[in-house]
Amino acid sequence: MTGTLVNCVAVIAGGSIGLIFKKGIKDSYTESVNKSLGLAILIIGLNGVISNMFSVADGKISSSGELLLVVYLVIGTLFGEMLKLEQRFNGFCTKIESKFKAGGFASGFVNGTVLFCVGAMAIIGSINDGLRGDSSVLFVKSALDFTTAIIFGATLGFGVIFTFIPLLIYQGGITLLAGSLSGILQGDVLTQLCAVGYSIIMAIGINFIFDKKFKTLNMLPSIFLPVVYHYILVLINMIK
Repeated sequence: MTGTLVNCVAVIAGGSIGLIFKKGIKDSYTESVNKSLGLAILIIGLNGVISNMFSVADGKISSSGELLLVVYLVIGTLFGEMLKLEQRFNGFCTKIESKFKAGGFASGFVNGTVLFCVGAMAIIGSINDGLRGDSSVLFVKSALDFTTAIIFGATLGFGVIFTFIPLLIYQGGITLLAGSLSGILQGDVLTQLCAVGYSIIMAIGINFIFDKKFKTLNMLPSIFLPVVYHYILVLINMIK
């Protein structure tokens, strides 16, 4: 759990520093800063999708998993809409913002959670931490998240600090269950999971740039579908 704990501290520290910088950013600069941040997030997401869906062999570029990606995103988002995840969470955030008399909790919390939890580093790093006691991958991730948390704290507000809670549950859970998850979260499952996650990160970037409203929280169930699909295939093979 060492790597995850360091990662959580890095997010809290980075978000806190960002809040200090936030006071020095004029309101007139906010829109430009947010669009620049959105562009960076969009590039991160696009890079993640490309690296997990495209490969180069013999000088030729090939891709795979496009149809599965569409299915995961559509079905996962449908579940999210049926469960009204975004609506329920926004109601919860409204109470938090009212209690602390500070806006922006939802945006910072949701966007930060997706960005910090999605990706191969979070999964592989947590598995290595649990199986081998090797926290090196999570230490590198902590440095990256620290920088991102500063930017998010300065632009989105105090909700970023609280992303340490889902981060602790997500990475800590993988670390504690590393023995049983290491055989699942690898190969095609890991590739598909990351492709879905980075697609959602792209949606976050688009929200920042074009002021559109992808309900990214309702898209989150999509991330779990590659694992579900894996078990369906296992079940089919057992029946055969």
